[in-house]
Amino acid sequence: MNLLGIYLKDHLAAATGGVERARHMARSSAGPELAAALEPLAAELAEDRGALVAVMRRLDVPVRAYKVYAGRLAERLGRLKGNGRIVRRSPLSPLVELEALRLEAEGRAALWQTLRDLADRDERLDPDHLDRLLERTRRQQGALEELRRRRIVPVLTPEPVPSPASR
Repeated sequence: MNLLGIYLKDHLAAATGGVERARHMARSSAGPELAAALEPLAAELAEDRGALVAVMRRLDVPVRAYKVYAGRLAERLGRLKGNGRIVRRSPLSPLVELEALRLEAEGRAALWQTLRDLADRDERLDPDHLDRLLERTRRQQGALEELRRRRIVPVLTPEPVPSPASR
């Protein structure tokens, strides 16, 4: 049970960071389309985090505040990355942040699948509930990937270089 507890606490830290990142993106200057897409996703991520806390309680795994704070701190430190801008957000920031959310969703899918596999041996785990969480996470992965891919060309396509004849 000790290793499972460590595993769940680490996922709680990641889930906390994911919720914070999605909320930050939804309210930041990432644009109205992205904000509208991320607001309901951030709410779902918070629900998923709550589902993880509920699973931890059913398994008698205590929630450790330091892990929650570590997740929040990691998310905030992630905002300090160099992005080519000093004062305002770079156009690159939403793309990189969507990739981070996509990676967090990948980890969460692995978490739900792991717990689903354990549910066959532990009656405290509800297989149907875990199946629903896994399905929702897979849908979130698809939505995040679509949002990410829509930003690739506008953000990473270089400006055309004028030819010598047009100068």
